[in-house]
Amino acid sequence: MSPNHPDRTGSAPLPLEGIRVLELGSFIAAPFASRIFGDFGADVIKVEKPQGGDELRDWRKSRGETSMLFRTLGRNKRSVVLDLRTEEGQEAVRRLARSCDVVIENFRPGTLERWGIGPDALKAQNPDLILVRISGYGQTGPYRERAGFASAAEAFGGFRYITGERDRPAVRPAASMGDTVAGLYAAIGALILLLQRERAAVTGAEFSQGENLVDIGLYEGIFSLLESLVPDYDAYGDVRMRSGGAVPGVVPMGAYPTGDGLEIVIGGNSGKLFSRLMRLAGREDLADDPALQASEARGAREAELNEIIAGWAASMPLKEVQARLDEAGIPAGPVYDAPSIVEDPHYIARGMIERHPVKVEEEYEEVRFPGVVPVLPGREGRTRWIGPELGEHNREVLEEAGYSPEEIEALTGSTSDAAKG
Repeated sequence: MSPNHPDRTGSAPLPLEGIRVLELGSFIAAPFASRIFGDFGADVIKVEKPQGGDELRDWRKSRGETSMLFRTLGRNKRSVVLDLRTEEGQEAVRRLARSCDVVIENFRPGTLERWGIGPDALKAQNPDLILVRISGYGQTGPYRERAGFASAAEAFGGFRYITGERDRPAVRPAASMGDTVAGLYAAIGALILLLQRERAAVTGAEFSQGENLVDIGLYEGIFSLLESLVPDYDAYGDVRMRSGGAVPGVVPMGAYPTGDGLEIVIGGNSGKLFSRLMRLAGREDLADDPALQASEARGAREAELNEIIAGWAASMPLKEVQARLDEAGIPAGPVYDAPSIVEDPHYIARGMIERHPVKVEEEYEEVRFPGVVPVLPGREGRTRWIGPELGEHNREVLEEAGYSPEEIEALTGSTSDAAKG
């Protein structure tokens, strides 16, 4: 194994082995959070509804029965089918919670309480349990009961107002940013409380007396990404508007077409970088202009500077533009599509492209999936299996919770949906 290529298939212990997570979520936010735990060795039990399971199984697929999006977000998890609207399903959740460290859910506030599996009920089963709750607007506040998807959160959180072209309606990012950012914060919050719990165990402090609760509103994760949006409004009276691909005050920065019809993003938005970039473009006069070392001065001449850079980039193919920028130490990156990503040697060397056999239709096929992030040298997470079949782990998980084979049959309708073939 190359020292530059992390070993993600070995048998070394993973950092979160011994931690058990119960996922009561669907779609993206909660599954994204629990996947992080699974990638680093936690036992993640994903509870899915009967008749189709997580609706993500049906998203963005053109053939087969299970989407690659579900296979990606469901990796390293065990799937159990339970109907949480029934007393039997609710009792199963309470029993499973006894052996779990973390429960992650993304229902509308009040739903778990109505089902008898809210914080008080779960804490009665396991006082040290950490409950992570993801919702559109959080568990408190006047909007707590509003339905919330990432699309609404991105609008309410201010993200969409500044995204797109100034003379056109707001646009959305091409990925579900509201969900994934909330999932990241959810995992961070759970890990913070797990660390506090471990420290309490060492010092003898009381941990279980607290709420042990992580409360994430989708809009809050998005709002946290907007840097000084609100302080700029108060301090300068600046209401940031949509500005296309540019970031106000960050000049030069943007995507520029190259001579072979491709694109490259170039960031020359500091004094030294700007000077180097202007020298590459043959504009020594601008490189040596002391006034242009200030960001405000560059911002005032944004159109002129972009025209210079665009002309220079268009005079060469992408590889040559990238090579010259690399040699000058100027941050830049090609605008990649999926075919470009999976063939790039750096992605491969870093273990960011993994190959796994997947049953797409009737036969198994090799499919490339994204690798595990972050890289922890010597403690790398790994994909032990891709997103499972619906109810694939009914029997083993429920047996671990103390259910008999007869009880499992009555609860799920079978010992394992996967066993049906």
